[in-house]
Amino acid sequence: MREAGTGTGGAAVAVVMSLLLLLLSRSPPAAAGDGRKSEEGSRAPWPPDSAFSAESRLVSEQFSQAPQKLAFYSWYGSARLFHFRVPPDTVLLRWLLQVTQGSGSTCNNVETTVYFRYGAPPVINPLGTSFANSTSVQPSFLLKMLQGNTSINVSYPAPGDWFVAAHLPPSSHKIEVKDFIPTCAYIFQPDMLVVRVVEMSILEPDVPFPLVLLSQPSYLKVFVPKHTQELRLELQGCVSNGSLGCPVHLTVGSATLPGNFQKVLTCSDPTMACRLLLPSPPWERWLQVTAKSLAGPRVLVTFSAVAALTACRPWTVNLQHPLQSSLNQSRNASMGPPPPSPNTQDLDQSGEAGSGPFCLRSFPVLREDMDVVSVRFRPLDRVSVLVQSDMPSVMQLYLNTGMDSGGSLSISVHINQTVIADNTSMVACVTAGSPFLSFNTSLNCTTAFFQGYPLFLSASSPTANLSIPYPETDNWYLSLQVLCPERPEECVQASVLVDTTLYLVPCLNDCGPYGQCLLLRRHGYLYAGCSCRAGWRGWSCTDNSTAQTVAQQKVATLLLTLSNLMFLAPIAISVQRRLLLEASVYAYTMFFSTFYHACDQPGDAVLCILNYDTLQYCDFLGSGVSIWVTVLCMARLKASLKYVLFMLGTLIFAMSLQLDRRAAWNTMGPCLFAIVVMVTMWVYRCGRRRHCYPPSWQRWVFYLLPGFSLAALALTIYTSMMTSENYYYTHSIWHMLLAGSAAFLLPPRDQHTEPWACAQKLTCHYEICKNHRDELYTVT
Repeated sequence: MREAGTGTGGAAVAVVMSLLLLLLSRSPPAAAGDGRKSEEGSRAPWPPDSAFSAESRLVSEQFSQAPQKLAFYSWYGSARLFHFRVPPDTVLLRWLLQVTQGSGSTCNNVETTVYFRYGAPPVINPLGTSFANSTSVQPSFLLKMLQGNTSINVSYPAPGDWFVAAHLPPSSHKIEVKDFIPTCAYIFQPDMLVVRVVEMSILEPDVPFPLVLLSQPSYLKVFVPKHTQELRLELQGCVSNGSLGCPVHLTVGSATLPGNFQKVLTCSDPTMACRLLLPSPPWERWLQVTAKSLAGPRVLVTFSAVAALTACRPWTVNLQHPLQSSLNQSRNASMGPPPPSPNTQDLDQSGEAGSGPFCLRSFPVLREDMDVVSVRFRPLDRVSVLVQSDMPSVMQLYLNTGMDSGGSLSISVHINQTVIADNTSMVACVTAGSPFLSFNTSLNCTTAFFQGYPLFLSASSPTANLSIPYPETDNWYLSLQVLCPERPEECVQASVLVDTTLYLVPCLNDCGPYGQCLLLRRHGYLYAGCSCRAGWRGWSCTDNSTAQTVAQQKVATLLLTLSNLMFLAPIAISVQRRLLLEASVYAYTMFFSTFYHACDQPGDAVLCILNYDTLQYCDFLGSGVSIWVTVLCMARLKASLKYVLFMLGTLIFAMSLQLDRRAAWNTMGPCLFAIVVMVTMWVYRCGRRRHCYPPSWQRWVFYLLPGFSLAALALTIYTSMMTSENYYYTHSIWHMLLAGSAAFLLPPRDQHTEPWACAQKLTCHYEICKNHRDELYTVT
């Protein structure tokens, strides 16, 4: 693989096309191009059909998806995921990556991290957090780039699902008010360009396939059927320029990321046999073979390629045959014969792979779909699995639907009952594509093209657990076998019943008590991720390096809830000044803000009296309406007009918060309108009375200036100083400043008349009340 930088815009695409054309010109002549560019099925020719002759065997295609806006990383949902599908028989894959940014002073040259993975979304860890115990994670293949275009090549990629994820650097944890400060948009778009072979030659088992190499490579493929134990590839009759010798470079298998397990064979010694042995090749899959000449541009190399398959004869456990008799014989091995061997005639035999000795014991597995990305696997018609030493016991887990790779595979193996000696152990191996069958020769748990996950159990350690985030789309296998490394003769009598717990879950342990499992979507593909709280971090919210203690959580809850008691001051002042409507709004805000923050806590100190969404809506509504009524009350409007504006503003707040609760202008817009009304009324009074309004300097110095200062400080803290770390303190200060500013800014009660004198009584006992404060009295 290699990277290359290009220019920007259309020039980048032109350069990439030219490079691929150059690569194709060195390959065998290709057929008429039916190349296409596609996004969810739409296609367009690329490169032009004239690039290939009528006898060409290669075509090129381009696939693209709609660009996405990048985000600074805080959890897996911050990464932008792209899902591509590489067609079969692809020999060259090129990713063309483009990052663009908006214009403006807020835009900086920010580094973008791009991840690639075959078969499942990439498992990433930009924050360097720890994973949960028994979680196995492979390192991610990543690329860092700045704004512009970058490309990367993958030769002989594996066909199927490929995923690309991208994000900006880790976030600063600053809580930004939406739409209040302009932000820079970073747009990421990947394009996938592939070159594939049309009508690739098929290498049949045990049938020599003659090949002639000059300067172009030859592409073959061989199908590996189920129950194949070993694949042997051999080059026979090699002749180079009329003399014996086999200067051939053989590449077997497809490239995958992050791990690449392609097998490469270089045949240069004419006295040595040129062959490649592949134990446990992937079952029911086409295996790609590429042969290149090492003899030079004008040297002719001829040879025959032969593929030989060694079949594995499975012993399929009869579902109607009870295992208890075998277990009883194992328990009483000293009093009777050992358990039946698979080679005896009593066992249920499967002749799919022909005659010969058995090599594995196959247990049928039932797949039970429970929910989205939630599957349970269990042995069919039984609870435990019989494991012996003569051959591996294998369970097949079907994770090849294309929608299973967005969860986590959880495996737990427990020895139920055993008579194994202390020096005897049981080994389990989890692999994809094909089972691991070579326990007697190696314990590395590696098949031909996959590095498996080993588990070791013994009498002293009877349980083993394994968690695999985002397992690849494939058939997975759990292989188990009893081993006696010191005394193999003791294993003849060994038999173990094993309990297995096999699940595909959206999130491991449901993200624990300090996390929330969220289902994410990219077009029709679903995947899950954990959003952590209370300072906990990690893939499953198990990293407590920055976690809050229970005492800290209680302090935070008390700060956010008790700080709302500051609203008692404006409530008391409003009641004393006969501003009953304003007092009711402040009481409403205090109540719902208190219980919203009691419910919003991430840890153990949580109290929810209503639905969380309802409490949040009422809190936001109360905060906005409190500011609205305070400013309009300062305007000293006529009673009828004031109450109409009170009601109209409340309705507008209710509508805007329903549209978007966190948008800044949904709250600030009505408040600015109220400030304009207040300033207009004050200017009108100043012009009418020929002196400043309010006229008293005591009112300005001891009430208005402190009130405005508290409001300005509260706005500054709310918009620019809050972070996820200091939220509990800064937001509590915001509560107190907001309530304190309202207490200072409320206008004094009119001292000329009783505020709600009744002017007329009706015979029906209803009262028509007249507010004498409608007149523009001087406020002192």
